[in-house]
Amino acid sequence: MPIPRSAADAFVSDEGVLYLDCASQGPRLRAVHDAAMAAMELTARPWNAPPVSPQDLREQLRQRVARLFDDDAEGIALVPSAAYGLATAARSLPLAPGEEVLVLDGQFPSNLLCWQQRCAEVGANLHGVCREGGQDWTDAVLAAIDRSPQLRIASLPQVRWDDGAMLDLDRICPALQARGIALVLDLSQSLGVLPVDLARWRPEFVASVGYKWLLGARGLACLWVAPRWRTQGSPIENHWYGRDAGPEWRFALAPVTPFAAGARRFDAGGLDGLVPLAMAMAGIDQVLEWQPAHIATALKACTDALDQQLDEAGLSEWKSPAHAPHITALRPPAGRLDAVHAALKQARIACTSRYGLLRIAPHLQVAPADMARVAEAAARIA
Repeated sequence: MPIPRSAADAFVSDEGVLYLDCASQGPRLRAVHDAAMAAMELTARPWNAPPVSPQDLREQLRQRVARLFDDDAEGIALVPSAAYGLATAARSLPLAPGEEVLVLDGQFPSNLLCWQQRCAEVGANLHGVCREGGQDWTDAVLAAIDRSPQLRIASLPQVRWDDGAMLDLDRICPALQARGIALVLDLSQSLGVLPVDLARWRPEFVASVGYKWLLGARGLACLWVAPRWRTQGSPIENHWYGRDAGPEWRFALAPVTPFAAGARRFDAGGLDGLVPLAMAMAGIDQVLEWQPAHIATALKACTDALDQQLDEAGLSEWKSPAHAPHITALRPPAGRLDAVHAALKQARIACTSRYGLLRIAPHLQVAPADMARVAEAAARIA
């Protein structure tokens, strides 16, 4: 079923602001806001047990998140951030001196810093992929794989965080698999909009935040873990969530309490707050109801409308080529970037300025017709 026209009403009123910054923070759903308020009321009286325990809520959330992957809740760990999940991957995957880890030049720091540290610890090398000539990012990655005989790990996004450029994982992954190169994915800018094909891509770890396109709360993210690491991986911390203490919940000095089943060994501590759990549940329930494929179609109509409006305003050179359906960017001349950003702010249009780009990332509270405001504001400075 296509996205209903009433979807915009599911969000808290924007009060005249055209919010185009979902790649930073998703707009607030009314259901998420109401869930947070209800949870706050419950936590104000800690002597009263909540109707659903935090442990049960965690398991319910794990099951919901799994529906965005392969519907196997045993593969999902709950972590505080994508950075935490990516650091877990860096800790677990084998890497030897002289071997290489591949990342994109300009990749989001959460998917860079952990690999810098890991390479420094073991004497491995970090290979940053840059585009050459007319290459897109997919061709650049494939070329880097071909010329990197010591490549051991590739840690990549599906969609770039700055301009929405897409990587064709269906082309990249066979090249990695043919060489036995481990794949780590950061889907923070695509999970909840673009489909995940674990069977085709065969990653070892997949991380994502929960507050952008999943419309949940900060501080609660997810990590999908391939089967082998559910029994062999090394968690960052040792919290009781990640251990199976049995019905008596006893932690003896010896022997060591065994890990919990599946990816739960990677669960982070402190993620038992009713407020973020309730917000995450409400957010992902709405994403699942709308369905990512339908969300992508609706958001593509918005970014396509922006491209058309830029063409009509004589600003075709400001468009970002081959962008994702839900993220694009304006590319004004460097000398006009700040003025264009200021003009958008004056027009009550919220977006992010990053590295010479003005990132545009709508969600379903935005209609295609709204994108005329962006082109009109930009054209005043052109």
